[in-house]
Amino acid sequence: MSRNFELLQQIDREEELFPAPIPAAVSGNGHRPRFDLGELSREERMKLVQRLFILPGPEAPHAVMFCGVDTGVGSSWVCARASETLASQVKTSVCVVDANLRQPFLHEHFRTDNLYGLTDAVFESGPIRSFAKQLNGGNLWLITCGSRTTDPHTLLTSDRLRSSISELAAEFDYVLLNGPPVNLYVDATLLGKVTEGVVLVLQANSTRRETARKAKESLESAKVRVLGAVLNDRTFPIPEFLYRHM
Repeated sequence: MSRNFELLQQIDREEELFPAPIPAAVSGNGHRPRFDLGELSREERMKLVQRLFILPGPEAPHAVMFCGVDTGVGSSWVCARASETLASQVKTSVCVVDANLRQPFLHEHFRTDNLYGLTDAVFESGPIRSFAKQLNGGNLWLITCGSRTTDPHTLLTSDRLRSSISELAAEFDYVLLNGPPVNLYVDATLLGKVTEGVVLVLQANSTRRETARKAKESLESAKVRVLGAVLNDRTFPIPEFLYRHM
């Protein structure tokens, strides 16, 4: 894979349960705090966004899909957090799209309704931007999955879907798609073909090497570019010399 990334989802969960203390140069016992959980989580998300969208410069992809190799690896969470971090780092427009028709999640993460969205845009006329919701008045926009998800295969193979994604790429500077698991549905391959590449999400201590290899080979055999991998929920350090060869 061309690039590899990490995100520590567990840190966000721990921060909710054990809020970090107010930063101080030295704690009451005379020792410096070992680390700030929230800061570490933000740093990992920043690395992902920098390496994927910003540092490559003009060659950086602008329409990317995030998908897990299997269910339960946190790929939807990774996509949502990546979109928020990217929007905070650029002045241009960012649109995150819930294209996981099997298990939509982004409307829950951003605490909004899912009454209309991508599936409705495919079946109805009008500009796809009219289905996007601006979040907090900023440069981040959301297109939820939508209400018409009874026949995902027909929708995903439609010319209208491809034209809708192309229209989004023309309307917004960055488009991030939340996709379904690669090894469970053909959906991910179909969606990957209408983006500039895919970021695979793996679960630390859970995803097996062969499972990840199968997902990668499945995408590449369909001529879908694999941009890299996110190792999610990691709780132990990986030596740099090993990380470079993942």
